[in-house]
Amino acid sequence: MVKDPIDKLLDDATTGKSLFKNREVLHFTYMPDVVLHRDEEQKKVTQSLIPLLKRARPSNLLIYGKPGTGKTLVVKKVLNKIQERVKDGSFPIQLLYANAKEETTLYGLLVKFGRQLGLTTQKELPTTGLSISEVFNRLMDAIEKNNLNTVFVVDEIDYLAELVSKTGKDVFYSLTRANERLKKGSLTLIGISNDLTFKERLDPRVLSSLSEEEIVFTNYTVNQIKEILVERIKEAFIPNVLDPAALNLCAAMSGQEHGDARRAIDLLRVAGEIAEREQSESIKEDHIRRASLKMEEDKETTALNSYPLHEKLLILAVMKANGNTTGEIYQSYKNLCKTTRQKELTQRRITQMLSEIEMTGLISGKIIHQGMHGRTKKFALTLNPETVKKAFREDLALEDLL
Repeated sequence: MVKDPIDKLLDDATTGKSLFKNREVLHFTYMPDVVLHRDEEQKKVTQSLIPLLKRARPSNLLIYGKPGTGKTLVVKKVLNKIQERVKDGSFPIQLLYANAKEETTLYGLLVKFGRQLGLTTQKELPTTGLSISEVFNRLMDAIEKNNLNTVFVVDEIDYLAELVSKTGKDVFYSLTRANERLKKGSLTLIGISNDLTFKERLDPRVLSSLSEEEIVFTNYTVNQIKEILVERIKEAFIPNVLDPAALNLCAAMSGQEHGDARRAIDLLRVAGEIAEREQSESIKEDHIRRASLKMEEDKETTALNSYPLHEKLLILAVMKANGNTTGEIYQSYKNLCKTTRQKELTQRRITQMLSEIEMTGLISGKIIHQGMHGRTKKFALTLNPETVKKAFREDLALEDLL
C-alpha cells in the first residue's frame, strides 16, 4: 500500500530528527546578548543618547549603512539598555520605533508613533481623516502633557524619501525642530537609512536639523560574518550539524556579494530547513547553494506579485517583446490590454512605469545608437520567463495570457 504523501511528511516531521535547537535565533528580530564587530558603533550610538539619562535632549541622529550591517540591531540594543535604567519611572523616557517600509505613508508613520505614546482610541487619533499637521499636533500635545523625553526611531527612512522631499518636508522639518515649540518634554529623531545617497533627496532645512550627528556602519567582512554565524549556530542547531565547508560557503557568499550578515543568517536558516525536510544528518554545501537559489527566486516572486495589474501586463509585454524599444513594448502592452479587456494607459505613463520597474532590476534598459536616426532605448527581462509565469498564474485576470 502506497503511503499518503501528507502522512509521510507529517510522520517525518514528528518522528524524524530535528536539526534545529532554537529556530528563533535565526530570525531577523532576534536580539543576541552580544553584537559582534560593532563595538565602536555601539559606543557612538550610546554616547549620542547618554543625555537622556541626564534629563537632557540628545541631538538628532542619522545612521547609514547597507542592509544587514547591524544598524537596527545596535539601535534597539542601546534603547533597551537605556529603558532598563529608567524602568523604575524616576523620570519619563518614551522610546518609539517604526519601520517606514512597513508604514509607507507619513500619516501611518505618525499614527504608529501616536499609538506608542498612548493615543490608542479612534477619538484620540483616528487611522484616517485628519490632516498631517493635526496628527503632528496631537503627538506634540501628548509629549507636552506627560512631560516626556521621547526618541522617535524611523527605520528604513529612505523608503519615505520621495514623500519627505515632496509632500512631507514640512512635517519632517517640524519633527526635527519640535523642541522649539515644546514647553515640556523633548523629541529626538533617529533616522536609519540603507541608502547612502538618502541625504541628497532631503530638503536642506530637514537635512540640517536631522543630521546633527551621523554614524556610518560599514559592511562586514567574510571573516566577521563567519564569526557571527558561529555564535548563532551554537544556539540555533544541535551540535556538529553544520559541515565546516558549508559554513565557509555561507559566509563567503554573503560576505563577498553584500557584506550582509542578515542574508547570511537567512541563508543558514533556509539551508537548515531544506536539510531537515530531506532528513539529512547534516547541513552541507549543496544545501547552502540550493537555499541561495530558493531565496533569490522567492524574492523575485514576491516582487512580481506585489505589482498592480497594469505593471504586470507591462512586464509580460517586455517578456513577449524582449529586447525591443519602448514603442514596440507599448504595442505589445496594448494587445495584452485588449485580451484582458483592460483600458490601456497612455504611452507616456507606460514609459514612466518602464523606468520605475527598471530601477527594481526586474528589467534592464540599454541605449542603442542608430546612426543618423539617433538613439533609442531597448528593454529586456532580467528574469527567467518561467519565474514570471509562475508568479502571475495566481492572478485570475492574467490566466488567458499564460
